[in-house]
Amino acid sequence: MTNITADQKKKMYQRKRVTDDVMRMIFKSSAILASSMIFIIILFILQKGLMPFLPNYKYGQVDIIQFLFGTTWRQDSAIYGLGFIVINTLVSAFGALLISLPFSILTALFIAKIAPKKLAIFMKTIVELLASIPSVVYGVFAAGYIVTMVKNLGSMLNISTAGGSSLMAVIILLAIMIFPTMTSITITAIGAVPSDLEDASLALGATVTQTNFKVVLQSAKSGIFAGVILGLGRAFGEATAVSMIAGNKLYGPTTNLFDITRTLTSTMLAGLKETIGLDYDIRYSVGIVLMATILISNLLVNYVKKHVGSR
Repeated sequence: MTNITADQKKKMYQRKRVTDDVMRMIFKSSAILASSMIFIIILFILQKGLMPFLPNYKYGQVDIIQFLFGTTWRQDSAIYGLGFIVINTLVSAFGALLISLPFSILTALFIAKIAPKKLAIFMKTIVELLASIPSVVYGVFAAGYIVTMVKNLGSMLNISTAGGSSLMAVIILLAIMIFPTMTSITITAIGAVPSDLEDASLALGATVTQTNFKVVLQSAKSGIFAGVILGLGRAFGEATAVSMIAGNKLYGPTTNLFDITRTLTSTMLAGLKETIGLDYDIRYSVGIVLMATILISNLLVNYVKKHVGSR
C-alpha cells in the first residue's frame, strides 16, 4: 500500500474544502438569482401598477376604493371597478378545484398503488402529456366543445346562454387544466410514503382500501396540498384559454353559472393591445390584485392543510 504523509493528507483535505466551497457558492448564487427574479417582477409590477392612484399621474388619478370594490368595468368610459372581477376569479378557480381535486386524488392513488405496473406507467405518461398541452390548445378545445356542451345543457333547461360562453364553461375548462398538475404531484407524494406504514396498517387488520385512504393519503397530505397550491396558481393565472370562453362581462359579480363572466387575467389580457395610457397602466394594477389574491389563497390552503386530519 502507498503511504500517505501528513502533508499529502492535508493538501487533499484542503482541495476538497476548496471544491466544497466553490460548489456551495455556485448553489448559493443560483438560489439568489432565481429568487431575485421574483423581486424584480414584483417591483416592476408595483411601479407600474401604483401609478394610476398617485395624485400626479398624468392620465388622471383613479379612486382606489372604487377600483378595489367597484362592480362595473367599462374601459370605454374609464370606469374601472375590480371588486366583482375578484369574486368571479375566486369562484371560477375554487369551483374548478372542487371538481378536479377528487378526480386527481383518486387517479393518483390508482396509478401509484392499485394499477398494474405497465398500466400505471401508461396512465402516468398520459397525465404528463396533459400537463404539457399549451393553454391555447385547451382554449380551442373549450371554444369548440365545452361551450357547445354548456349551450346544449342550457337549452335542455330552458336557460339562454351567450353561445355557451359562461362561468360554467370557465370552471369546467380550468378543472381540466389543473387536473394533470395536481395528479402528477400527488402521485409523487403517494410514492414517497414509506411502505413500512402500509405494512403496519395491514398487519393491524386494516383492509387495503382503509390503508390507502387512512394511512397513505394522510401521510401524503403535504404533497397533495402542494399540488392544490400549484393547481390554484394555474387556475388563477390562466389568461388565454379563459379569455376565449369567458365573455368579459362588464358588471357583476356573476351569480348565474350560464351567464358570461370576467376574470382578473382575462381583464389584463384584453387591455394589453394598448401601449400607453390609463387603460394600459391599470392592467398592472390588476396584476397587483391578482398577486395578492394568489398569496391570500395560498395562505388559506396552508391553514386548511394544518387542520385537516389533525384530530
